[in-house]
Amino acid sequence: MKKTDLIKILEKVKDDSLTIDEAVLQFKKEPFEDLGYAKVDYHRDLRQGNAEVIFGEGKTPGQMLGIIESMVKRQQECILITRLYKEAAEEISKTYPLQYEADSRIGLIGTLPHKDGKGTVLIVTGGTSDIPVAEEAAWTALAMGNQVKRLYDVGVAGIHRTLAHLDDIMTANVIVAIAGMEGALASVVAGLADCPVIAVPTSIGYGASFHGLAALLSMLNSCANGVGVVNIDNGFGAGCLASMINHR
Repeated sequence: MKKTDLIKILEKVKDDSLTIDEAVLQFKKEPFEDLGYAKVDYHRDLRQGNAEVIFGEGKTPGQMLGIIESMVKRQQECILITRLYKEAAEEISKTYPLQYEADSRIGLIGTLPHKDGKGTVLIVTGGTSDIPVAEEAAWTALAMGNQVKRLYDVGVAGIHRTLAHLDDIMTANVIVAIAGMEGALASVVAGLADCPVIAVPTSIGYGASFHGLAALLSMLNSCANGVGVVNIDNGFGAGCLASMINHR
């Protein structure tokens, strides 16, 4: 159940086109469906403002198809699947029209919602190699109703590339800064922006980067104000948090 659905029910009660008992019956509908291998949460949109997202990694195509079928029956208009591997995407696309972004391993069924966020979510990467994680963040934010702008390969190795986009940085409502190596991008961007910056360390880098641990520690130790850090390669978490900030 969406918040808009709840409002419509209450409005019908208010204008006497729906009785209180009928409204209670609709509220009592099962908040989740138990598929045995998954419990599909239908009240997440009501609680958190965004419908449930399918995490594809570790799930079989059959399991994902079952979850998708359940969501479609409940009229979920936009179904997002993260970490979706190619073979599973091919199987799903035989049953449902699937938009698949191979680089970010994002799958999308249905249509993107109306952009009702208050401003722009700016997705910034240090390098081209960080784009897969950035695209996961970008598609997540889009699927949650946000205006998204991408700004890629503007890392501190060529600081003039960052400074060439000051207007974008200074007018964004929330910024997702994604970088591997030493992860310095988040601190630089946060030192220029007056909005929250969500830092995403990536596992890109040479040996001493420790698969993203060096970037993670750099971002956690940022001297710039207003920086929050999510886990290594967690584009989805960053996109979701950015959406929540952008809708407050």
